[in-house]
Amino acid sequence: MTIQPFATVGVAGAGFMGSGIAETVARAGMRVTVYEPGQRALAASRERIDRSVARAVRGEKLAPQEGVRLVERITWTTELAEIEDAEVVVEAIVEDLDAKRELFGQLDAAAPRARILASNTSSIPIASLAAATTRPERVCGLHFFSPVPVMSLVEVVVGLDTSLETIAAADAFAAQLGKHAIRTKDRAGFVVNFLLVPYLMSAVRMLEDGFATREDLDEGMRQGCGHPMGPLTLCDFIGLDVLEAVCDSLYDEFKRPEYAPPALLRRMTAAGRRGRKSGRGFYEYAPDRARVSA
Repeated sequence: MTIQPFATVGVAGAGFMGSGIAETVARAGMRVTVYEPGQRALAASRERIDRSVARAVRGEKLAPQEGVRLVERITWTTELAEIEDAEVVVEAIVEDLDAKRELFGQLDAAAPRARILASNTSSIPIASLAAATTRPERVCGLHFFSPVPVMSLVEVVVGLDTSLETIAAADAFAAQLGKHAIRTKDRAGFVVNFLLVPYLMSAVRMLEDGFATREDLDEGMRQGCGHPMGPLTLCDFIGLDVLEAVCDSLYDEFKRPEYAPPALLRRMTAAGRRGRKSGRGFYEYAPDRARVSA
């Protein structure tokens, strides 16, 4: 099946993941429109991408002029109608089923030419999102990993009604972005989180039980297993609120105790300790100006 290259992309959601997806799309030479109803979130997204591109230029991963052209390919808007010509639309908002379903109904109407209507969800069933549209055959998951411009993997999540054409288009889109795509059925956790989350939650429970310090838990996996970062550092990097949502989704579907979010995790998210993005999780972090202004 021959897939025509994509030229225009819409991203719904200007947070950390949405901004990373937009930067990656623009880096691959496509035009991208980032939609968010609030101007503050859009300004934060623009600042976040500007800083990311500046780092890439300083590190000689991008030529200065390439960095300028990359940013010029991105449009930020509060008007959903401006994604009308998008061939691919990727939703990247909060992990909330009702919010995503409402947005998917809007995206379905706003982007009639889209060959792919995708969600970046890490836990919500694609079938539930597809049911909110008139084109469920074009709905799939495109689960990117953080930070999107750096991480090479994309999970292509195949829903009950996702067509073969859409799956092939999603694979081609991932390849055009320079990503490696793996396919997974539409079940909670997909591939990576289904394997990863029990490991991370084991570390949280060990800390909760006083089994070892946070530093020793992290260093044990770094130096004993060769992991690039320890489990608690990784929890902070992913976001404790995101992990709580994934745990809830996994436990709701499989009812296995290893998937239930530990009490410590719930207390931390309730206290606003969401990891790096909030400045505090299992560790403390210097404030991120873009996140603070969001």
